Amino acid sequence: MLGGLGDVGKIPELRKRIFFTIALLAVYRLGIFVSTPGIDVEALRNLFDTSEGTLFGMINMFSGGAFEQFSIFTLGIMPYISVSIIIQVLTPALPALEALKKEGEAGRRILTRYTRQGTVILALFQAFFISAGLESQGLVLNPGWAFRVSTMLTLTAGTAFIMWLGEQITEKGIGNGISIIIFAGIVARMPEVLYYTVDLTRSGEIQPLVMLMLLLFCLATIAAIVFVERSHRKIPVQYPRRMVGNNMAQAQTQYMPLKVNMAGVIPPIFASAFLVVPATLGSFTSSEVLQDLMVYLTPGTASYSIIFVALIIMFTFFYVPIIFNPEEVAENLKKNGGFVPTVRPGKPTADFLYKVLNRITLWGSIYIAAICIIPQLFYFEMGAESFAYVFGGTAVLIVVGVTLDTASQIESFVVSRNYEAFMSRSTKKKGGIGSMSYSRSRLLRR
Repeated sequence: MLGGLGDVGKIPELRKRIFFTIALLAVYRLGIFVSTPGIDVEALRNLFDTSEGTLFGMINMFSGGAFEQFSIFTLGIMPYISVSIIIQVLTPALPALEALKKEGEAGRRILTRYTRQGTVILALFQAFFISAGLESQGLVLNPGWAFRVSTMLTLTAGTAFIMWLGEQITEKGIGNGISIIIFAGIVARMPEVLYYTVDLTRSGEIQPLVMLMLLLFCLATIAAIVFVERSHRKIPVQYPRRMVGNNMAQAQTQYMPLKVNMAGVIPPIFASAFLVVPATLGSFTSSEVLQDLMVYLTPGTASYSIIFVALIIMFTFFYVPIIFNPEEVAENLKKNGGFVPTVRPGKPTADFLYKVLNRITLWGSIYIAAICIIPQLFYFEMGAESFAYVFGGTAVLIVVGVTLDTASQIESFVVSRNYEAFMSRSTKKKGGIGSMSYSRSRLLRR
């Protein structure tokens, strides 16, 4: 594997995709520092300094620091994620959307168009409330409808541009574009927060032993995430002897790997998106209902932890069947002649897969909830609120998860494009079966 990954730079298409991704991320990071016109940025930063312990930190984390700067990318990618959640929830309930989903690529394009349109509408809605809230806080240089309209257009355009960047990265770059953008925003904040925490240690506000405990706990969290993300349940699948062309293929046993965390980083992102919307509105409006709701949505409190865990578990059970449908898998196995030992093909196989999937999803959801809550509570207990937002379980899970997924995509790309690098050198030197098969395939291509 290492030998193949060492050839990444030798594959022109992969190198082009990686450079393209880096270039678009650089554009995204430059846009973070372009402030929205008409805002008193210094007063807004002072508001952030006096609002620690709220969801401001989480909103700022997912926007890559854009919220603190009130840049053109302030809304970030959260409107897109929120609309995606709504579309996925409504798809099973509305026959028209369900029919589009079954139409294949054409239906997915229509659903994508609906998601984009909904993102623009939601971004306009959120931008209006934010602009009105900023006026009520006295953070606007020239209040009025001119500022509100310009802010709505600016923030919505920024969200649409980030959405386009994510789609371009997914299509022409490497990795999932939306996840890569969130990943870049979190990673960009890590050096600053780490330096700030070390500076607090030097000034004596944080004891050196506490700092050491923070770093060790963070490393332990990363190790636990890597271990679980690489864990999976193998389900044996047998294929009988059958004719392939003019040859008789021997019976063989393969394995269907089901990851413990099949949902990846989607549940905490979805849960955070749900919590960010009322927090954003409550922070910039004087509504008593929203202000009372903000009390229960303060990170580190028991109510916040319970709501966050419940949302993570709910979204995990909701999202896993979308990416792995046992009925479709069972039907494909039956068509190809495959079967799970001791389980009859068809519906019994689907029921068996549902049973296994529910068990794995339960433990996977518990794992995600524990990773997202326990480190954050530990850091808050140690008195490192800033460290908790950027190095907390949610942020680290997203960073490690996106890194592993992107590395897997690169590895798969290398295997498919340059599989010769993964062949045994000794086998090729000795002229073994692998070398003979490879030479024969080259002759056939000629």
